[in-house]
Amino acid sequence: MDQTGVAHVLDQIAALLELQGENPFRVRAFRSAARTVASLPGDLEAALGDGSLAATRGIGPAILQIVSELAAGNRSRAYEELRQQVPPGLIEMLAISGLGVAKVRRIHEHLGIDTLSDLEAAARDGRLAEVPGFGVRSCENVLRGLAFLRRAGTALLLHHALREAEELRTALEKVPGVFRAHVAGDVRRRMEIVRELVFVLVAEVPPATVFDRLAEVPGVDEFAGQDERRATLRFAGGAAAQVVVTPPMNLGAVMVQATGSRGHVTRLAAHAAARGHTLHGGALWRGSEFVPTPDERTLYASLGLPDIPPELREGRHELELAASGLPQLVEVSDLRGFVHCHTDFSDGTCSIEELARACREVGYDYVGLTDHSGSAAYAGGLRVDDLERQWAEVDRVNRGVPGIRVLKGVEVDILPDGRLDYGDDVLGRFDFVIASLHDDCGQNEAELTERVLRAMDDPHMAVMGHPTGRMLLSREPYPMDLGRIFARAGERGVAMEINADPHRLDLDWRVLDQAREAGVTISIGADAHSVAGLENMQHGVSMARKGGLEPKEILNTRPAEEFLAFAQARRG
Repeated sequence: MDQTGVAHVLDQIAALLELQGENPFRVRAFRSAARTVASLPGDLEAALGDGSLAATRGIGPAILQIVSELAAGNRSRAYEELRQQVPPGLIEMLAISGLGVAKVRRIHEHLGIDTLSDLEAAARDGRLAEVPGFGVRSCENVLRGLAFLRRAGTALLLHHALREAEELRTALEKVPGVFRAHVAGDVRRRMEIVRELVFVLVAEVPPATVFDRLAEVPGVDEFAGQDERRATLRFAGGAAAQVVVTPPMNLGAVMVQATGSRGHVTRLAAHAAARGHTLHGGALWRGSEFVPTPDERTLYASLGLPDIPPELREGRHELELAASGLPQLVEVSDLRGFVHCHTDFSDGTCSIEELARACREVGYDYVGLTDHSGSAAYAGGLRVDDLERQWAEVDRVNRGVPGIRVLKGVEVDILPDGRLDYGDDVLGRFDFVIASLHDDCGQNEAELTERVLRAMDDPHMAVMGHPTGRMLLSREPYPMDLGRIFARAGERGVAMEINADPHRLDLDWRVLDQAREAGVTISIGADAHSVAGLENMQHGVSMARKGGLEPKEILNTRPAEEFLAFAQARRG
């Protein structure tokens, strides 16, 4: 079992323990271990073999034993024993937005329900509405959550898809007759949810010859040809991939078509037709003359366009942008500050010094520390006396670790009435404040919108964290009037975050134009809970690129002093 699978099992163990009413500290230990394993920068077996995992904070002997069993044989005795004690349907219910452990327990105790199908029936026939703490609105939310889970189906989050795509690309490149394999499709456009893996194989042998050899790729369970150039592979684990084979002289046209999106290719074909060309069947023609396109730049140039970055190819307004001048899209290397990160002072797994040194090593100038505020007890939120200890540690690190500056930030909860956690006397002592919605988010659109607007009136609020609260493949965005929120953010000088945690990627890239028009500054926050969370930033940058953002539009591309000036501009 790979590290993604092991992390999933550790999360499942945490959920099972929580359903049994186990000690919350033990539950939290398994959740923290799951994050640590999922974010390991290297190979899991290597980390077990060289002892580095055993030396990692939060990986005690009991958890290490479970990880070792899973890595070696895909099974864990402790996990299997827990599964026998808790009906599996209760775990599935936890994936429904709004159904925490307490509510799932209540459903089971009052109705004896332990399957999703029975839960749906109870939500439809009114029995669920009669359970204490539930009602008609709760039933509607449960039904929406069930539908969302079904739609999620076989989709992959971007970071998982990237890993799978690269592993498969490497395997495909080893097929005899193939001298290059390229990732295309949703992954190349950096879609936050990937529905299908797509690859383009460059070969000088006929596609049929390549297809005959694809069955030899390790793990291939089924092969289905689509036409003379395309085929679909299905693997024993359930994953599927579309494969397109092309000779080198036509790679550019095939890559554009295979990368998509459908909207982009359709609009590009119309643009080609207006210039006397035909883009069809993975080839470019001028009349009856075939136009060689060895790369995408050649294809776009043949149509009078610059090379359009894959992230922008969504059939929106990228052709108009290309005609007037494409934006210089932000790169990870443009970021000066690593902001929105958690340490072992709250629910992170690394120390302040470990995080600072890791950020310095990859080239950041400053770290914007943001452990949770006191109301977030579930995440080890900091009491005021904890803050004094943390600030002293920040001062020590700033004195002792040259080449990096640690800023004293915080992620405070936006309370149900719109106030920020902590009083003004405490908030005023932070270098900057990220404010986020975490609890009591079952309010309707009007209530949630007013709650956020009130929070933005607080002059200490510099950034709104993960603004819509979405959890990809798990929870829909909170209902909010983003138009009003963006307008208030622009007026008050509050930045809106692209949260780079690959489970969130929130703000949605599709609303970044709207935010820009309202004059909103964007911050890219890692939401890192370990040193491995440094990798999150690439995904946040991908979302910013999809929204067409340039470095000057991103708050943490600015030097530390300019970042701080923005954060403190509204304070008296």
